[in-house]
Amino acid sequence: MVKSKTISIQSFKGVYSAFFDDQLLEHISDVCDEKCFFIIDANVAKLFAQSLSSILNRPNIILIEAVEENKSIERILPIYQTLIENNIRRDHILVAIGGGIIQDITCFIASTLLRGLRWRFIPTTLLSQADSCIGSKSSINFGKTKNILGTFNPPDEIFICGEFLDTLEEKDILSGIGEMIKVHAIDSAISFDAISRDYDKLRVDRAVLAEYIYSSLAIKKRYIEEDEFDKNVRNIFNYGHSFGHAIEAATNFGVPHGIAVTIGMDMANRIAAIRGLLPEAHYRRMHSMLQKNFNIYKLTPIPLEPFLSALMKDKKNTLNKLGLIFPTGENAAIKRHEVVLDEEFKAQCSIFLDEMRT
Repeated sequence: MVKSKTISIQSFKGVYSAFFDDQLLEHISDVCDEKCFFIIDANVAKLFAQSLSSILNRPNIILIEAVEENKSIERILPIYQTLIENNIRRDHILVAIGGGIIQDITCFIASTLLRGLRWRFIPTTLLSQADSCIGSKSSINFGKTKNILGTFNPPDEIFICGEFLDTLEEKDILSGIGEMIKVHAIDSAISFDAISRDYDKLRVDRAVLAEYIYSSLAIKKRYIEEDEFDKNVRNIFNYGHSFGHAIEAATNFGVPHGIAVTIGMDMANRIAAIRGLLPEAHYRRMHSMLQKNFNIYKLTPIPLEPFLSALMKDKKNTLNKLGLIFPTGENAAIKRHEVVLDEEFKAQCSIFLDEMRT
């Protein structure tokens, strides 16, 4: 992992920083003082019981199973109750240790409890280290609608430690790589081609992976500092996400988020080519690498009607149109388009889903 590197981000609350520290577990008590309350992925607590023992022995610990069902307003109400019963006050700090689900839950609670608490984040998945840890967003599910509730509330500090990645399953590594691919595609065709060339190294070489974690955050930093509240240019970071979220919902979250986003990018590219927005050559250029990243899920059934139903609920839609992100033009620039959910578009979605399984 990259050592002694820091990325600082300007937000509406001030500057916050992500610190790269491969020795974090050796001195984790230094960043978690007596004012901290902890919300921790239960599996991380189990895997790193010895390294985290100085924290796990403290009284103000809440362990959560990091599953999508727990990232809902209904499931987090008992967490509020526990924090209140444990006499949390406004000068206390919430510390999230886990991946994106733990981050979303902690950020949302920190935004709303006592009109706002400070919080810190120790991301333990590749997806959260390379993407979600910066950007200020929280997203909570309500009923069957994904990410419909949320806030903007950056953490005070982020601590990125490569040691956590050594325990991840292949699907979790691929999920994180999916978001890294997305960010580099948004940056430029040159950046996408670079990560494509290094794709196989990403899977086996932690030093190469660390460099791309850093570059992913550096690219994202430029966009979130320009458009922190997702009103304009930052919208393009939803590339692959509208389709990806619909794939997650249609498979009952059987496809991990970053892999669903990878499928969503390939789907966006294919539909853009069919609609004449993108030269076929660009679709082919990107397809082989994207398919590599979702290949282990290519035979997963994605039923069309549940997929379309979920797509219609996406929060980026307008009243009567879908707000979708497509690569566009000779340079494959990532742009937002409004699309009518008509029979032609449904047929284009069906074409992709059929082709994906072949």
